Amino acid sequence: MVKSLFFAKAGGRIARLGFTLIELLVVLSIVALLLAIAAPRYFGSIDKSKDQALQENLRIVRITLDKFYADKGRWPKTLDELVEERYLHAVPMDPVTESNSSWLLIPPQNTEESGIANIKSGAPGSTKDGRPYESL
Repeated sequence: MVKSLFFAKAGGRIARLGFTLIELLVVLSIVALLLAIAAPRYFGSIDKSKDQALQENLRIVRITLDKFYADKGRWPKTLDELVEERYLHAVPMDPVTESNSSWLLIPPQNTEESGIANIKSGAPGSTKDGRPYESL
């Protein structure tokens, strides 16, 4: 006797194989509950990782600017000059703005010198711990 995918003969009666609507709704509600718990943690961790990546990019570029100044005796005119002189492989991306052109370029404090002595993020807003991005 061949059994159908949806119906089976059991004791002279036809019984349905599969799930009832109530069973499906219970499973879907459990999945929705788990997603409601996990989603905020997931998106919060993404924001936190962007903040950490931004701080690391700023640290690396600032160290590179200091090395450039120590080697050349002057500050670079642009961030692309750091790439041209092979101090960096590429201008790093600001992970918050997702752009490598949104950096705020800070000139040297000595007014006789020109170039870029420091950089800051051009992202609006603040980090997860409440500090403004431009203060990093």
